[in-house]
Amino acid sequence: MEKKLHTFFQSGLLDKYILDETSASESLKVEHYIDTYPEVESEYLRLQDHLQILAKADAVEAPKFILDNILNKVKEDETPVIQMETLHRKTPWYSIAASIVALLFAGAAFMMYEQNQDLLKENQVVVDEIFDLRSDIDINNQKLDDVMRQFMKLNNPETEKYVLRGNARAKDLKTVAYINAIEKTSMIDIVSLPHLEKDQFVEVYAEMEDHFVSLGILDPSDKKMQTLPYMENALGLSLRIGSNKGSETNVNEEPVAEIELKTKNN
Repeated sequence: MEKKLHTFFQSGLLDKYILDETSASESLKVEHYIDTYPEVESEYLRLQDHLQILAKADAVEAPKFILDNILNKVKEDETPVIQMETLHRKTPWYSIAASIVALLFAGAAFMMYEQNQDLLKENQVVVDEIFDLRSDIDINNQKLDDVMRQFMKLNNPETEKYVLRGNARAKDLKTVAYINAIEKTSMIDIVSLPHLEKDQFVEVYAEMEDHFVSLGILDPSDKKMQTLPYMENALGLSLRIGSNKGSETNVNEEPVAEIELKTKNN
């Protein structure tokens, strides 16, 4: 800062400012320094006092008769003083119009921005719905493809159809089994199941030559065709009602429905 003040004092701008010899930009610079730096303000006041002292020292007192002559001359003329009316400058009409246009433009721009945001949100919703629809279409196509594959299997001439009806213990039980020994596929269609207790279920067994093999539990909530493991050389199928999942004791339960399977020799 000291270097800055030293440069300012060396420039002589303060002396020129005291003598009213600075330009408009130079005056602004000097006034900024006077307001900002106490050293500049102090020097400015000192120069002013010095200038006043010099002015008084060089002043020449005017003769008294000159002042009397001036006063007499003013009285003789007595020109009436004209009061100057203060002019109130009116705002030009085009400035008002420009302000109104600017306000209208700002309002329109804001409305367009809001509408653009709404459109972006709507577009995003549409995009999301399109993706959801595509996903649903893919899922439905997969389901349709599965149905078509099952239909082709069911209509295959090599597919044997077996109806399993429940006995007196399960009068409402009815299922249809589809077995293809060539393609080695096995499916079962649940038409209806008997009333079961909370912990009961219907389990499918394949009858082999000297034992039974569990093919799985029928899911009552799944009404579509269910796939079963294909058992080579199975002699028959039976449905049993069990209450202990995974227990080998279920095979000892009396079948509620059973059928014999056709063999290649039959």
